[in-house]
Amino acid sequence: MSTRSTPRKVIAIKPVGGAEGKVYPRSVSGPYTSWRWIFVWLTQVVFYGLCWLPWHGRQAVLFDIDTRKFYFFDLVLWPQDTIYLVLLMILGAFALFLFTAVAGRLWCGYSCPQTVYTSIFLWFEKIIEGERPQRIKLDAAPWSHRKLALKTAKHAVWLIFSLWTGITFVGYFMPIRELIADLLAFAPGPWAAFWVVFYAFATYGNAGFLRDQMCRQICPYARFQFVMFDPDTLIIAYDTARGESRGARAKGSDPQALGLGDCIDCGICVQVCPTGIDIRNGLQNECIGCAACIDACDQVMDKMNYPRGLIRYSTENAVSMRYTPTEILRRAVRPRVIFYSAILVLLTAATAWSLASRIPLKVNVLKDRSVLSREADDGSIENAYRLQIMNTGDQTRSFRISVAGIDGIRLTSSERLTIAGGEIGIQTAIVTAAPGASQAGATAINFTIADENDPQVSVVEHSKFWMP
Repeated sequence: MSTRSTPRKVIAIKPVGGAEGKVYPRSVSGPYTSWRWIFVWLTQVVFYGLCWLPWHGRQAVLFDIDTRKFYFFDLVLWPQDTIYLVLLMILGAFALFLFTAVAGRLWCGYSCPQTVYTSIFLWFEKIIEGERPQRIKLDAAPWSHRKLALKTAKHAVWLIFSLWTGITFVGYFMPIRELIADLLAFAPGPWAAFWVVFYAFATYGNAGFLRDQMCRQICPYARFQFVMFDPDTLIIAYDTARGESRGARAKGSDPQALGLGDCIDCGICVQVCPTGIDIRNGLQNECIGCAACIDACDQVMDKMNYPRGLIRYSTENAVSMRYTPTEILRRAVRPRVIFYSAILVLLTAATAWSLASRIPLKVNVLKDRSVLSREADDGSIENAYRLQIMNTGDQTRSFRISVAGIDGIRLTSSERLTIAGGEIGIQTAIVTAAPGASQAGATAINFTIADENDPQVSVVEHSKFWMP
């Protein structure tokens, strides 16, 4: 849907005696607000709790930069597995395309970290400074001991929460128990300390101060999302035909008799908006789709004994053409949605199959090039190789090494190697063949490395045997 088709006027609430343009969101309750808080709790329980979950003697989820290994429960990913990171990014992109085409800015309104942390910081602010009128009055008042105490308490809570957020974030990139111990001993590494402070400062600044400016002016998400909208995308919509003309009236009065629409022009939909816009001016870039205005308007409609839904989740076509919910749902299944869904399902299935069938073993065979071949005491020809065996699973495994490709070829070094989960084993392999067993020069041979207890975990690597 093109932004040119709707006005983009933004109305910011101006506090009494405060800084012009500052937005003071009013608290609201309702089903959409409840869903938003469910997602706040869900995302934060996962974020703050997952890094503390133990798993086979280590952290369950750890992106260990030092050892260049990513642990995700039983899955251990190495730098050679960057294909999965690429697939994850592609899946995220198509999920974004699909959800945006169907239901607009659901991510922004319910799960975006900016929305989540702003909601948490506003909750702290409401507990300490009071509701919207009290906050406006406090900011407009001259400095006093009470104002200083309230502001100090609020910022202290913000800073403590932000610091814990920074510690948790870094705890996904180094073991969090080690990080906490280092911080308590005032001996964190320089990079760990930098990123804790950096992420804490970013949380404090974005959720405490930038807030609506981040969504309205800084984040590019809204700008490019609009190219994925069309007239059948679900958005927060104000029913202009029903609501206009606006005007105050007594409770229970008949708006048609007064020549008015259902909108009583109370302005509560603007007061509850976290970005301070007036949804009655049409769809705007700044609307994050949180549906706070729907909850607020429905409460006003209930008090006036009017039907709910003056502001509602709907589509441009549905509002203008008065579609029923069944018609809205039917029009949601359109070519772009089918295409995005098919690609997303196929990629998800392919990624899941690849991970499920992934052999937890990687092998690199390096030929010793300092001496291509040498003659052993018994007259046989020896070649030396360096085997790098990576146990990419989570369990300790014992591997057996064998070689083939030339009649009579064999290993004279150890044929067995035990490697702990998520570790690399190095083995020097001495391969022997009888003189004349192959033509002079390089002959292809195969190394087979197999789990002694699970024959399906097996890798064959090719190399060359040099015969003088």
